[in-house]
Amino acid sequence: MREFKIGKPTRAAYGETLAEIGEKNKDIVVLDADLSKSTHTYIFAQKFPERFFNFGIAEANMVGAAAGLARCGKIPFCSSFACFMVNKAYEQIRISVAGSGLNVKFVASHGGISVGEDGFTQQSVEDIALMCTFPDFTVVAPADEVYTRWLIKEIAEREGPFYVRTQRPKAPIIYENKNRFEWGKYIKLETGEDVAIFSYGLTVSECLKAHNLLKEKGIKASVYDAPFIKPIDKETILDIAKKIGKIVIVEEHLKDGGLGSRITSFLSEHYPIPVKIIAIENTYAESGKPEELFDKYGLSYRKIYESVINFIKTNTL
Repeated sequence: MREFKIGKPTRAAYGETLAEIGEKNKDIVVLDADLSKSTHTYIFAQKFPERFFNFGIAEANMVGAAAGLARCGKIPFCSSFACFMVNKAYEQIRISVAGSGLNVKFVASHGGISVGEDGFTQQSVEDIALMCTFPDFTVVAPADEVYTRWLIKEIAEREGPFYVRTQRPKAPIIYENKNRFEWGKYIKLETGEDVAIFSYGLTVSECLKAHNLLKEKGIKASVYDAPFIKPIDKETILDIAKKIGKIVIVEEHLKDGGLGSRITSFLSEHYPIPVKIIAIENTYAESGKPEELFDKYGLSYRKIYESVINFIKTNTL
């Protein structure tokens, strides 16, 4: 079985990178909703207290202030848990930021069921779908600390509203620091011609482990890290659809409205092929260890392997 070095949580890589780029760019300001220890924005706060604003448990107010700061030429980074920032401040994001396409960066930690024992009230499994509804938003979910560092530096330099989902647990290292990434593109991690698997966040490493089990069964799978959920990488998806003809999407999110929904919608218009979405099926999760929840809700590498096997069996002429 493929082994991974365990790195830092993506939320920690975010906090460290934010403090790093804050040295060079004095227009960056950071807003948090009383969770800076967990979002890791406390690192920025310690270095630049005059540019850090704690709004307490008042996410809607935080978003309104971020919009005002953006209007004044600042580059605001808003941070909180995904379930709080997205669900509690949805209207303010829509009216104050999305309506005008303001340059506000939302970086939300504790996305998905890997939050674990805190239970469903803190497990955001609808955040991707909700944030993708906003026009002109870019929605991204990095798989490890290396990609997170690159991503945060990029969005600080790019105009417009962003939503970045980071996560609570330590993330397996997928990339090396020498890796170079292309904006908006998916990254091929394994090559195979029988089926293609797309994923993002913590489930990327689960898909790579599943790839090894499939290989033992004689099934050659391509595996892609697909961090960009909006916009999707249409060129890569269409190329894979034509070359391989079978696609599986794995995501730590509700099945409705996530990456799977966006890819299948695109393919239905341009190149219909069999697609399997492995995601959380029309339910909220419960309290438990992340690995236990991944297994129960079909996101562990063994469950992904089983789902891919069944998908191939039922879609083979």
